Amino acid sequence: MVNFSCNADGYDSLDPNGNITIKWDIMQANGGTEDVRVSIINYQLFRHIQYPGWKLSWSWRGDEVIWSILGAEATEQGNCSAFRGGQLPHCCEKKPVIIDLLPGATYNKQVANCCKGGVLSSMIQDPGKYVSAFQVNVGSSATKSSGPGIPVNFTLGLPGYTCGQPFEVPPTKFTEDQGRRRTQALATWNVTCSYSQFRASAAPTCCVSFSAFYNDTIIPCQECSCACQAGAKCVKPGDLPPVLQLQHNEPPKPVVQCSNHMCPIRVHWHVKQSYKEYWRVKITVTNLNHVKNYSQWNLVVLHPNLQSVTQVFSFNYKPLNQYGDTNDTGVFYGIQFYNEMLLQAGENGNVQTEMLLHKDPGIFSFREGWAFPKKIYFNGEHCVLPQPQDYPRLPNAAQFYAPAASCTILSLLLLLVTIMS
Repeated sequence: MVNFSCNADGYDSLDPNGNITIKWDIMQANGGTEDVRVSIINYQLFRHIQYPGWKLSWSWRGDEVIWSILGAEATEQGNCSAFRGGQLPHCCEKKPVIIDLLPGATYNKQVANCCKGGVLSSMIQDPGKYVSAFQVNVGSSATKSSGPGIPVNFTLGLPGYTCGQPFEVPPTKFTEDQGRRRTQALATWNVTCSYSQFRASAAPTCCVSFSAFYNDTIIPCQECSCACQAGAKCVKPGDLPPVLQLQHNEPPKPVVQCSNHMCPIRVHWHVKQSYKEYWRVKITVTNLNHVKNYSQWNLVVLHPNLQSVTQVFSFNYKPLNQYGDTNDTGVFYGIQFYNEMLLQAGENGNVQTEMLLHKDPGIFSFREGWAFPKKIYFNGEHCVLPQPQDYPRLPNAAQFYAPAASCTILSLLLLLVTIMS
């Protein structure tokens, strides 16, 4: 299997400030209870949260309970036997697990930015949908209490994410009356959660293959990029996948088509054509997973010529400029209602585009693999590239220029004979 040690520490050079922040805003204190607005903000440029979404959890410091909640719900009510008579709390768990309400929830249960089924967009793809929020009324089961405390040990319930402990920040400010009035929370705590692909998966989930118009060889994904076929369960081409018993609200385990690389996703980069001042690339993303559709997928590409993208067909494209004037990275993603959904493995399980780039004087070259990307991410996951020595190469220079050299020598000989005669 390919050696894999990418972003193990949660730092990504293509999104150095990316994180998910949990914001705990105390909006009102009511003598023993507090109204708290909890926000989950995805500050990542290209990583998004897919269905079944986030499952926020924390640990209470004392005997706190959730009396009521809007915009979300706890998965378990827990043991509320300490409360006799009257309405029971919404949740008495020491470690509650909170999930987002589904779209279409009744209006009396909604708050702003709720009810997306736990799905969060990235900041680049849909800036209006990268925040999720709900409101809770928190109290204590003790008869004498100084009020609820700030919980600890937050988790998002998402593979690869690790959260730190809460730290107090200046109170969040809110606008009212079309921005003419500003209010603020009584107090605000933040929790920062970072992502590590190594924690999410011990092996890669994506690989890249190359080809070019000037070479007949197609460079496939590296063997065993994601796993080795020997002994692995996979679906042979032409066969139907087995009947699966899927768990409710749990992402299914990949059922991958048999291949030499065993990756759920394959990206193919084809250098298609060369013009006088431009060159053309075709990108194809193929889903080899039989049990998963990828909604709001995206592709991040690092290539020095992306500073001169002239046109992208069939995909949306936005540059990813994180280091001043350096413009060598971009995000490709689907067009709404056209190809924003990458369907499961099969005849329609692919999306593709072509891209036209200007040949920048001084840096453009087809030599030494320059025409191929330096990095590719799919949905924020680093893809395994072929080894540099395997990249498609230009025709042998000696053979390529041999006819011209022969003609030159023959002309010189004829000229010499003419002079001597």
